[in-house]
Amino acid sequence: MAVPKPFITRSDNILSGAPVFARTRVPIQALIDYLEEGDTLDSFLEDFPSVTREHAIAVLELAKESVLTHADSA
Repeated sequence: MAVPKPFITRSDNILSGAPVFARTRVPIQALIDYLEEGDTLDSFLEDFPSVTREHAIAVLELAKESVLTHADSA
């Protein structure tokens, strides 16, 4: 399955404007919360079947790129 681009969307009409996985109502914060709690990516994907593994990894890669690009300003 192709990963939608952009990977993340935001709309005032969906979850009060929280960033979500594109074409879903799953907030990006949910993935971050799972990982912070020590849960696995597989556990997140089981609980949110509308998000594909490829989509979740693309979002994590985007976050990684952002951190590595802006590391000097942190």
